[in-house]
Amino acid sequence: MYQKVLVPVDGSETSRTALREAIKLAKEQGAKMRLVYVCEPMGHYFTEGPLDLTAAIRREGEQVLGDALAEARKAGVDAATALVESGGRRVAAVIVEDAGTAGADLIAMGTHGRRAVEHLVLGSVAEGVARRAAVPVLLIRGR
Repeated sequence: MYQKVLVPVDGSETSRTALREAIKLAKEQGAKMRLVYVCEPMGHYFTEGPLDLTAAIRREGEQVLGDALAEARKAGVDAATALVESGGRRVAAVIVEDAGTAGADLIAMGTHGRRAVEHLVLGSVAEGVARRAAVPVLLIRGR
């Protein structure tokens, strides 16, 4: 029986599908959920003035987490959120570390999300999580 399910979210359709499945599982198991959005650092770019992409990514993460939290609570699942900075580390490593720190006993996530370029260069985030995690990983395929 699972007590705490960690669900990385990124706002993609696959991530939303995984969230819905994780909500069903958490509800059946009476588990709590931890919803995590990993922010990757982005430099400042100049157009007509400085543009801080990191702040925009954080705002997007807060919105994605808020939407996911609302969906979990609407289904009656106890959930909390975390916006986690990657600090330049691979997203998969950050997710696995957060799962350990939070005491998650299951990670449920989509098989691919918004990081298509990273997949081509570094391998998928889901694959990295599955390889590193000390707890079971439930991978949900996109439709």
